Amino acid sequence: MQYRFSNKANQISGSAVEEILRFAGDPSVISLAGGNPATETFPNVALAEIARELLLEQPALALQYNTPRGYAPFRQLMVERLKAHDGIGREFDDLFIVTGGTQAVDLAAKVFCDEGDVVLVEEPSFVGALNSFRAFAARLVGVKLEEDGVDVAALERAMEENRNAKLFYTIPSFHNPTGITTSLEKRRAVYDACVRHGVMILEDNPYGELTFDGTKLPTYKSMDTEGIVIYCNSFSKILSPGLRVGYAVAQKDVVVKMVDSKQNADVHTPILNQLMTYEYLKRYDIDESIAKMRVLYRHKCQVMLDAIDEYLPKAVTHTVPKGGLFVWCDMHGGYDTREVAKACIAQKVVFVPGSTFMVDMDAPCSAFRLNYSTMEDDRIVEGVKLLGGALRSVMG
Repeated sequence: MQYRFSNKANQISGSAVEEILRFAGDPSVISLAGGNPATETFPNVALAEIARELLLEQPALALQYNTPRGYAPFRQLMVERLKAHDGIGREFDDLFIVTGGTQAVDLAAKVFCDEGDVVLVEEPSFVGALNSFRAFAARLVGVKLEEDGVDVAALERAMEENRNAKLFYTIPSFHNPTGITTSLEKRRAVYDACVRHGVMILEDNPYGELTFDGTKLPTYKSMDTEGIVIYCNSFSKILSPGLRVGYAVAQKDVVVKMVDSKQNADVHTPILNQLMTYEYLKRYDIDESIAKMRVLYRHKCQVMLDAIDEYLPKAVTHTVPKGGLFVWCDMHGGYDTREVAKACIAQKVVFVPGSTFMVDMDAPCSAFRLNYSTMEDDRIVEGVKLLGGALRSVMG
């Protein structure tokens, strides 16, 4: 049978993400590709005890339907935490629970984007978000990144040239895929520009807590006096990605539309997972756990950076992240890292070609993303060494 898929469905390709996750589960492969947190950071014993208690003592709550906005005590706890820790939340804001931070991005696209509307994105950008925008037939306009964040002048031009731009999607802290952090000066300039042009900021902050030195820059949402920022975050990188528990904060009218759309999609985020997260936050010091993660990832990042300096061709440049999970490398010139990726698979080492993160995924791209969070130190070094050999065979 010839299946007649919608034009919107034909705009989406999940093959790159599926490929990343497939190799991440193969123990014989050195995966420098995924974005998974280190499994040793998972508080499995604590979560097991909490889950057992919930299922035995509160089954009617843990196994029943709940509200689309999320479990009310959990929402209140998050409102208080965000206000105290990050200065997020004003009288006009509301918070609701989502099934992973990517759902919040998808819901924002759904409620703001009509077919042909422009979404401005940092280029490169997170492939999951790009696919969400494509799913709603938005037109993506990429704005280049500089060492200290998005090119503000280029963003202004893009807004002037695209009066129907609805959203600017950004990962300002420890960006995926580059690891770049947007400076405070640029954050202020971007916020002012978006206010003037009437463009909503969709702020995705899943890596914000994973700062190597403990320094966190103010979020766009903490600056938001006009109600133009939709803030998305999750517990995927600081507790467990498998729980799929995230949250979004936005102006109340925006939240109403997003919650209505969420109800149509999945009714609510699994209540057992919400309760497990809520109880963990009440019983344990998650900030202490996060502090340990920062030490671990800082070490792993340095192992990778040292290996890059030793084994990759000197012509290959790379970012030096101050947090998060990723390093962005560039061969420059007319190379296409998809070809290098194929050669590396044969040697049991994988990374993500840069084209995956671009507005035009089909165009050749000389850059690629490396991840250091999941592999042991010796496997990081061995993986980078194998990658270096593959790059030299292409670059000469």
